[in-house]
Amino acid sequence: MSITRELLVADLGVVPYAEALELQRNAAHARLDGRLAHDLLILVEHPPVVTFGRSAKAAHLLLSESELAGRGVEFFDVERGGDVTFHGPGQLVGYPIMHLGRHREDLHWYLRELEQVMIDGLASLGVAAARNPGKTGVWTGDRKIASIGVHARQWVTWHGFALNVTTDLSYFDVMVPCGIPDVVMTSVARELAGGALASESLNAAAREAVTHAFAARFSLTPSPVSDTALRELLTAT
Repeated sequence: MSITRELLVADLGVVPYAEALELQRNAAHARLDGRLAHDLLILVEHPPVVTFGRSAKAAHLLLSESELAGRGVEFFDVERGGDVTFHGPGQLVGYPIMHLGRHREDLHWYLRELEQVMIDGLASLGVAAARNPGKTGVWTGDRKIASIGVHARQWVTWHGFALNVTTDLSYFDVMVPCGIPDVVMTSVARELAGGALASESLNAAAREAVTHAFAARFSLTPSPVSDTALRELLTAT
């Protein structure tokens, strides 16, 4: 008899970055100590925020923290891999809390799988996307549409991916996105310009497409979990 492996999916809406960071760290600790029995995918949008990963270079941020604050943009230096990036409204941010010991203990494999999730999800939305050899993330043509940066401890992951859906792309002008000179950022909305879906419907369609692609890629059965239920689960002893 086959055993169904669940993927808990917490679609939390708009969450401040600091709150989401604490939540995913707590979830990772719970996955490590066994309180969280299943893999978890946290889906959020953030108010405008710039984050620095472990490979970030100061020169890749073109404004000071005070100048960012003047534009209503927060700043965080975090433990994920990668360089500088932006999160904001209209962007689908996913934080998978995965125990790779249940899949494959290989971070390079995991990064490629996350890229394929984005590629498959975008295909469902009508956007043809692909990898760019030597660069982590997902492109459509010569334009970057999704960024990926992860962290892992004892093969449990946190941080994850950011897919530009209806994102205001002008925010990327304050940086060298992902440390790639002259990169052109794009979004699902821009690639589908003139499409029938309104912004709200497009964001909902993207969440559904990516959740389905994620579960299928990792051979998991998605199971929705509310914010309240998730927090109760993480505080259980």
